[in-house]
Amino acid sequence: MIVVGVDEAGRGPLIGSVVAAAVILDPDKPIVGLMDSKKLTEKKREALFTEITDKAQAYAIAECSATEIDQYNILQASLLAMHRAVAKLDIIFDKVLVDGNRLPLWDFESEAIIKGDSKVQEISAASILAKVYRDRQMIELGHQYPEYQFARHKGYPTKLHLELLQKYGVLAQYRKSFAPVEDVLKRNVILTSTHDA
Repeated sequence: MIVVGVDEAGRGPLIGSVVAAAVILDPDKPIVGLMDSKKLTEKKREALFTEITDKAQAYAIAECSATEIDQYNILQASLLAMHRAVAKLDIIFDKVLVDGNRLPLWDFESEAIIKGDSKVQEISAASILAKVYRDRQMIELGHQYPEYQFARHKGYPTKLHLELLQKYGVLAQYRKSFAPVEDVLKRNVILTSTHDA
């Protein structure tokens, strides 16, 4: 039976896409150390990302942009990103296992598994791919806008990030429907032309 594991990363951050991954592991190429990506160090996640992409029978990564998150809401955008990831797989499979308690609207045989990223290897692998891919996007954004220190907080609403958001204002990549961003916009923090580029 060919099983797809699906998970997403980036529901909580104030900026950037929500990213989903779908993974079909190869039973002949076991991967040691798969677990919930949040329980792994960044270094370990990076190493596993390489191993998963090398050894998996198939994998796909997809996303929903901040604009789509504002349009649909974060839950619907997360489900849409999952849908897109599974749709990109080029292998016929039997069942999709999704982390959490909600399933996207699709015709596949599927099951939502609470804490699936700790219980099912395919979901663990998907959680690692999604997390590393999204973290890399944040690090890249940090190179573009060093004053926001995205590599440190990865876009999550930490004390540091909220202070920097208030100080420097709202970039185009922010999720405008998220309360802390909305609050800054309401206070008429106008983007300088340097941040508009």
